[in-house]
Amino acid sequence: MVLSNNKIVRMAAALVSVAALALSAACGSGTDAKSDNADTSDITQQTVNPGKLTIATGEPAYEPWVMNDKPQSGKGYEAAIAYAVAKKMGFKKSDVVWTRTTFDSAIAPGAKDWDMNIQQFGITSERKKAVDFSASYYNDSQAVIIKKNGKYSKAKNLSSLKDATIGAMVGTEGYKYAKKIKDDVQTFNDDAAVAQAFNAGQIDALVTSTVECVYMVQSDQVKDATVLGRIAGSTDPNGMGIVLPKDSKLTAATSKAVKELNADGTIKALQNKWLAEYTTDLAELK
Repeated sequence: MVLSNNKIVRMAAALVSVAALALSAACGSGTDAKSDNADTSDITQQTVNPGKLTIATGEPAYEPWVMNDKPQSGKGYEAAIAYAVAKKMGFKKSDVVWTRTTFDSAIAPGAKDWDMNIQQFGITSERKKAVDFSASYYNDSQAVIIKKNGKYSKAKNLSSLKDATIGAMVGTEGYKYAKKIKDDVQTFNDDAAVAQAFNAGQIDALVTSTVECVYMVQSDQVKDATVLGRIAGSTDPNGMGIVLPKDSKLTAATSKAVKELNADGTIKALQNKWLAEYTTDLAELK
């Protein structure tokens, strides 16, 4: 039998209609489609274990970032920040699951088995090639260490150190701000070498990040030393951020949560509570 062109066209149209009906049935009603979209947009369902937020920190985690190495307590600056961010994102405290990783593995390229990682990660362009970062939840400054009972122990400002021999790690923010005190700065390859020079009496003062300065003194890495104060105007513009896997679906929501915590004063209050030794407890050097 030979079909006319008109009949062929009508049969083709009928087949298209049948296919369209079948596709519509397979996709479900408009209400079902909206439900699917709603599930996709629910941030709590975009985690490695839907409904739970897996947060990693160091092994061990140090004070005052995490108290007693127990992030689940919510005590310590980063533990408190983690729970505050989780709440902003719609997770209850009981939905947060903690795990541990090394610092280096957290910022290495590749798949992750956690949603977030928080352990004082400085935000850098190099690290952004491998992982995502939230907005900053803490911006460190630079500080000065001197001998506790030395020649410069009574110094009240940076100009009082102009005759001191100052050391810093080459290529760092510490070196940049040491150069603001005086042009002639002794340079070293790392903070450990700076500390050794300080202990040997080769330098009178050293400049590095405030967090590192406090750690050096508390751990006795520098002997008979004290943190003279924080350098005014030396706040790190990049700061520390929560690390997320590269292209994580949670990155935007995490940054939004951090920004809201900054705006409503929560972050400032938590810093005053947990990080006073890096901030308000130290004099500001101008």
